[in-house]
Amino acid sequence: MNLEKATSYINALYEKRGFSKETYIQATELQEFGIVVDDDVSRMLYVLTGLTHARRILEIGTSIGYSTVSIANAIKGYDGKIFTIEYDQQVAQQAMRNFERAGVAHNIEVKIGDALEIVPRTQEQFDLIFQDVGDKELYPLLFDDCIRLLKPGGLFLAEDTLFPVMELSASWAHSVTPIQKFNEMVAESSFLESTILPVGDGLTVAVKMS
Repeated sequence: MNLEKATSYINALYEKRGFSKETYIQATELQEFGIVVDDDVSRMLYVLTGLTHARRILEIGTSIGYSTVSIANAIKGYDGKIFTIEYDQQVAQQAMRNFERAGVAHNIEVKIGDALEIVPRTQEQFDLIFQDVGDKELYPLLFDDCIRLLKPGGLFLAEDTLFPVMELSASWAHSVTPIQKFNEMVAESSFLESTILPVGDGLTVAVKMS
């Protein structure tokens, strides 16, 4: 099966829903920001969040908040809460404006700063953790804390985990080694049951068993 053709077909089916990466970026005033998830990942986040009825969610890597809004749209009906971490203050402020525009700001708390400092200090437990920080070196470094913060039965999601088998530009080549290490940590963890879905640039889906 041609995955690119399949993705185009699926996106065309859902384009009338109106919430897409393209329209979200067009409505964003800031022109320079980190990459955001693709439409298929956005839909998967929405479905998995609603399926698990996650109430407390940790997102590591906000960018302009497209993935955050995808999750928030799933939890706003039962008043869930997302705690999202963004390193760049200007980008975080744009994300907050986007949350207001989308009508989900009351479901989201933005933490501005270095995830490598914020996550280890965090003590509360979460039903779902989504990791999509731009610096992929952080993936293996934050792995143990993500497992610690995730409730038993909770969902651990991570984007870009098929980097090791993709043809990446030179600017992303340095991300292959930490993603490979992270993938091995997930696959070998006695706490997780997991797989990688070929959506976006690879979406790891893992459940904490104990």
